[in-house]
This record gives sequence, C-alpha cells and structure tokens, in this order.
Amino acid sequence: MATSPPIKFGILGCADIARKVSRAINLSPNSTLYAVGSRSQEKAARFAEQNGFPESAKVYGSYDAVLDDPDVDAVYIPLPTSLHIKWAVLAAQKKKHLLLEKPVALNVAELDVILAACESSGVQIMDSTMWMHNPRTAKMKEFLSDASLFGELKSVHSCFTFAAKEDFLENDIRVKPDLDSLGALGDVGWYCIRSILWAADFQLPKSVLALPGTVFHKSGVILACSASLQWEDGKTATFHCSFLANLTMGVTVVGTNGTLYFHDFVIPFEENKASFSTAVKSGFTELVTGWEPKPSQHTVMTELPQEALMVKEFCRLVGSIKFGGAKPENKWPILSRKTQLVLDAVKVSIERGYELVEVTS
Repeated sequence: MATSPPIKFGILGCADIARKVSRAINLSPNSTLYAVGSRSQEKAARFAEQNGFPESAKVYGSYDAVLDDPDVDAVYIPLPTSLHIKWAVLAAQKKKHLLLEKPVALNVAELDVILAACESSGVQIMDSTMWMHNPRTAKMKEFLSDASLFGELKSVHSCFTFAAKEDFLENDIRVKPDLDSLGALGDVGWYCIRSILWAADFQLPKSVLALPGTVFHKSGVILACSASLQWEDGKTATFHCSFLANLTMGVTVVGTNGTLYFHDFVIPFEENKASFSTAVKSGFTELVTGWEPKPSQHTVMTELPQEALMVKEFCRLVGSIKFGGAKPENKWPILSRKTQLVLDAVKVSIERGYELVEVTS
C-alpha cells in the first residue's frame, strides 16, 4: 500500500510550547515542519533555525501569511487563549486542519464558534492534551473497564500544581487577564478536569462546586483553585490546580474493587516509558501491620514521546480526510467541549461565591 505524503504543518507564533510541538512534528513519521509565522519575520526565522525546521521551510512575518499558503495542510496554534477564536476560525475558513493548544477557548460559547467553523469547512480539530495519546493511557483504561478488577467508579482525585517563579508571576501570559484570563484553571486545571472526565468515560457531572480558598493574582487571574464534581449516580471527584505549589501531577481513581494511581499524568517522569499502580480488593494483613495484597506497578514503554504520538494520530486523521475522502473524527471536538463545559462551570461557581452550578451541555 502506498504511503501518503506527510502532512505539512504551519505554526502560528513562537511560544515556548511550540518548541516541544515542533520537535514532535519532526519525530512523527507522517508530518513535516513546513512554515512558521510570527508578527516579526526575524523572530520566525530564528525560531525555525533553532527548532529543526528544514531549510526549505517558509518563514513568514504574519499569521495570515501562513494561513494564505496553499501548501499548508494543518496549523498548530499555541497563541494566548484570548486569540484562539480569531485565528482558529480564520484557519478553519482557510481549510486548515487545527491542532489547538489548550485551553481551547475562554468559554464554551467561543469554542462553539470555532467548532462550527471547523464543521462548515470539513476540517479536523484536536486539542493539544498530550497525555491522552500516551500508550499508558489506553492500558490504564483497560484496568478501569474491567469490572472484576476495578468494579464501579466511585471517586476521582486529581492534582496538577507547579511552583511558578517570580518572573512568571509578573510577566507570563497566563497571569495577564487580556491574554489568558483563565489563569491556573485554564492552564493546569484543564488537565485535572480532563483526567476526571476520562476516568468517568466522559459522562458529564450533574453539578460542580468550587471550593473556598481560590487564590487570585493582583490582576484578578486565578493562581490556585479547587473544586468538587458530583454525578447523578453518586460518584464524586475533586481537583486542585495551582501555580503556587511544588510540581505535582497525580490522579487517583477509586472503584468498588480496585484503585488506580498515577503520579506523572501530564508529563511522564521519562519520555520513553510511563508507569501506574493498581490495587485490587485491597485489605490488611492479619495483625493490620501492612497491606495484602499489595498494589502492583505497571510500566508501559513507548518508541515515540506522547506529543509525537498526538501529532501522528492527528496527521493520520488529516491524511484520511485529504487523501481518503474521510470525514473529520468527531471524538476530539466532543472531548474538548466537555472539558470546556466543566471548566466554565468551575469558573462560574468561583465568581458566584462558591455556589453549586449545574453542568448543562
């Protein structure tokens, strides 16, 4: 069977995260770095030179020029969240497939405009939640789906924090209300919410309650917050996200028969392997001096880092559309929208003084 040509990527902007994704595009077997655009052509040229772009790559002094290039198949957009609606919609209108950095929008109303533009143009959209593509994630889902081992889901607890340096807290776009007004909730809380929904098979909670104690930047942007989620059937979840505490990214998923633990869910400790622990029908030794049986640890190897696997899957979908006449895969925009819905509800709960907020789709 003939191999399809690689998907040609254009990158809008030179954000730090774009360095990681540029490497991923180079590592993925079905993609190529084709163009980069910045408001400064000099900055774009420097970015291309430092991040493995081929000499033939196009370097543009505007975002529009990338979108106007007929040879660009797909764009990666790592711009500040407030700019997503403008540039994602323009990209879709120009028939460019979209790999969109998270959080995908400031709210679900904006996201719906982006999704409508993608649907109208028949282009694929996927958010850049990299851990979803790690082979560990599928292996952990096998455990959660095994009723004899895990049983029925009862609770999920997720935490993603890092200790931002002073320069970050003064100058980073994630503390600027005009650029990224969701702050820590959008940046790290997105991952917590996604992990909870993933564990719950993406069944939306009935309601969300932000917990008192939200910490705000002097600009008004959230620096740390917590929330609880409740479902109709009685299962619950909690999460905490923060720019003000030591690097932690842990998830615990508790069922009637088993428990899943993983401690590096957003970025694995090592890029070529990732581990998780499972406990099944846990109990104590006779004198209650230890556990019996003990939790077991499982390690999953990967030839490509998770971000390259994300690019590979995205390009597989784009290639199916471009070369095979397929329709865009609807799974990814649905997952983005559900994550955004819960994120919006948490924000509303905080703004209303920690009121219970119903989650409506």
